[in-house]
Amino acid sequence: MPKKLKHQNNEQDAGLKELLRIVDEPKARWILWRTQPLIPIFSRFARLLKVASFYGYCEHLEFALKLTVQVVVEQETALYDRQIRVWGADAQRRLSKSHILVYGIKGTVAEFCKNIVLAGVGSLTLVDDRVVNEEALSANFLILPDDNLFQGKTLAEVCCDSLKEFNPMVRVSVEKGDISTFGVEFFEKFDVVVISCCSLAKKKLINQKCRKLSKRVAFYTVDCRGSCGEIFVDLQNYKYSKKKLEENIDCQLEYPSFEEAISVPWRALPRRVSKLYFAMRVIEGFEDVEGSNPGETLIADLPGVLKLRKELCETNSLNESQIPNALLERLLIGTREYPPVCAIIGGILGQEVIKAISGKGDPLKNFFFFDAMDGKGLIEDISEPNTGS
Repeated sequence: MPKKLKHQNNEQDAGLKELLRIVDEPKARWILWRTQPLIPIFSRFARLLKVASFYGYCEHLEFALKLTVQVVVEQETALYDRQIRVWGADAQRRLSKSHILVYGIKGTVAEFCKNIVLAGVGSLTLVDDRVVNEEALSANFLILPDDNLFQGKTLAEVCCDSLKEFNPMVRVSVEKGDISTFGVEFFEKFDVVVISCCSLAKKKLINQKCRKLSKRVAFYTVDCRGSCGEIFVDLQNYKYSKKKLEENIDCQLEYPSFEEAISVPWRALPRRVSKLYFAMRVIEGFEDVEGSNPGETLIADLPGVLKLRKELCETNSLNESQIPNALLERLLIGTREYPPVCAIIGGILGQEVIKAISGKGDPLKNFFFFDAMDGKGLIEDISEPNTGS
């Protein structure tokens, strides 16, 4: 049994100093932060900490902290047992220390958030100040169809409440404001940034801010229009390992920024590049010229879209048949997301983010396209020749 100290003021102060010494260690700070969502479970230990600090039981204090750590480890091991078997304990530790920022929470992003929360990331920060409307209810399963639950709340706040129930070990929070106005230093806190429902200019801006940081921040954009979806990935200079036969091989990939990727001349691309790539650039360019938000286009905008297609094809020496009218029409009227497509795109995005954090497996470079009309998913490397693998 730990030796009891006399209850004197100077000894009580010594106990408090010991508490500060323990909490000042980075590992202890991380443990205390990780256990915050589980305070009800550890109420006995919380009381023990208070008693120990009051009576000066320094050894009791360390014992309680170590016991709390042990319980947290056991809880996490039990919760993530199956996935630890898939990608290993080291990959799970990396996930549990990762911090994810998400902007624009529609159906596809809701699926993504659910996947990474269940996977056990350290924290997830949501940014979306839009109010909940009928369109949001159609594809976002995180929003329950009950006016009393979301009235007066933003999309981020409602989704935050739902995501916390999926995994109490993950810290889910909300950040308010327009992400384009956040300073570069704001993004320093995160390991991964995922944005959706963004204009062309906003995608370029956020990607540039992530690239200005001294640390590497993985950047993703995701767009789902009706039955079609697109993911863009920028991992900058990315190193990872993969298994070949019985040995691990170290690999490295150099990624272009979003602006660099879409600036590659179309005539320089392989002949069989997905038609969806060109169509998305036309729609995106039209929204940028018109100053409209993603998803606000109508079929009445088709003449203007066709005009822009012609100009872009002439500039890039590309046959207009590579961007069919029917495909552009589908993207124009596909302002609503389809839940099955959201599940597929959100699942692929979650898988890629987990690979980027864990450093295991071949990451996607650098575009992924999905079209429910044929059920195919295609990966396209859109980059200058000197930015290849």
